[in-house]
Amino acid sequence: MDLVVDASVIIAVIANEPTKSQLITLTRKTNLIAPTSIHWEIGNAFSAMLKQNRITLFQARQALQAYRHIPLRFVEVELDESLKIAAELNIYAYDAYLIRCALRYNAPLISLDKSLRHLAESKNIRIIEVNA
Repeated sequence: MDLVVDASVIIAVIANEPTKSQLITLTRKTNLIAPTSIHWEIGNAFSAMLKQNRITLFQARQALQAYRHIPLRFVEVELDESLKIAAELNIYAYDAYLIRCALRYNAPLISLDKSLRHLAESKNIRIIEVNA
């Protein structure tokens, strides 16, 4: 089964957050997919942590090594369809890419972002629940 994964889940696993083992269990027998934009979101998340002095450059590089080992398939989503979703839901493109990805590949979404989960549900996307 394909499963759309967002940056919040990837970061939680890489950063050894309390939800890590549950996330690994929930995604174990799935094919993780994400729009190609996720790659840049991960970089942005780490740059924000660096800027806030929450991690060091060494720690960020270690985290990126862990990220590279996550079996994630990057997929394309249509920019025009994604922008329609962004306009309809009044959201940023990055969230619209994830919603479009789930719609295009008829796949459920896993995310720790409550707002994104709610928006995805409004588009009849199945959500994989995480007990956070």
